[in-house]
Amino acid sequence: MKKLAMLSIIVGAFAATNAQAAETIFPKSKVGVEKCLSAALAAKAGNVVKVEYKLEDKVPVYEFDIETADGKAWDVECNSKTGKITEVEEEVANADAAAFKAKVKISEADAKKTALAAFPGEVVETEYEIEPDGAASYEFDIKTKDGEMKVEVDATSGKIVESSKELYQIGKE
Repeated sequence: MKKLAMLSIIVGAFAATNAQAAETIFPKSKVGVEKCLSAALAAKAGNVVKVEYKLEDKVPVYEFDIETADGKAWDVECNSKTGKITEVEEEVANADAAAFKAKVKISEADAKKTALAAFPGEVVETEYEIEPDGAASYEFDIKTKDGEMKVEVDATSGKIVESSKELYQIGKE
């Protein structure tokens, strides 16, 4: 409950001091961050270390990075219109992690080229993820001229499987 209160205070303080920016960054939604946070922690109990708000196919989504007691890192996405969890992915430390490496057929360099061809800019972060179905993917945060994009490339096929525009982030990179 402490985490929920702290996040609410941070979001509320930003919105109160930057009313015009808050309307752009925190678009009105049917479900608040608090409900999505509760749903995310119900899916994966742990410490929330980062919250992102992004648009996936024009749908506003909260993504919570959660570290669980067993040392694993998870990305839990919540649709801000419904309050429902839409995706739970496990982050792995690097491309050499056994669960990730076993699925890889496309190099990180080739996946990065694919992402940058679709969204030109500078890659500022790379994550390695295991999808709910066990597939491996690279996720690139790309700083573009229009803001930051998150682009997920399947590590087996080399195809872009998801892209989203990040509206804001709170927490560690």
